[in-house]
Amino acid sequence: MKLHELKNTFSRKPRKRVGRGDSSGTGRTAGRGEKGQGSRSGSKRRLHFEGGQIPLFRRLPKRGFTNPNHITYTVVNVRFLEENFNGGDEVDKAALKAKGLLSKMSEPLKILGDGEISKALTVRADKFSASAKQKIEAAGGACETL
Repeated sequence: MKLHELKNTFSRKPRKRVGRGDSSGTGRTAGRGEKGQGSRSGSKRRLHFEGGQIPLFRRLPKRGFTNPNHITYTVVNVRFLEENFNGGDEVDKAALKAKGLLSKMSEPLKILGDGEISKALTVRADKFSASAKQKIEAAGGACETL
């Protein structure tokens, strides 16, 4: 194979050259139409501009509030601890990540009390629900808050 034998795998359309005479099809007004704002040089309209009508985002009511101090916890239920760990194991973020139960290491961890637990586990988390703490300690385990 030589350089002159190479072929393009997909066709590319040549760019439209406007304002190159009447016979080109895009001469005279160069595809901009006759008169008006769009035909002038430097004309730009803001995104979502509706010709002076109050835009949609201003017509719709604004509701709600986003609390900048809100903390989002990654939650793990007690039943997953029962299924994935053996008695005497230490459960923390790293152990949960290794078992595939934790997606984000950056978010704080909260243990919730859905399900039952019968194994004595030492669980380290940022927060525990009251029912989760009660179930873990009833099974002989320990809850350590980070």
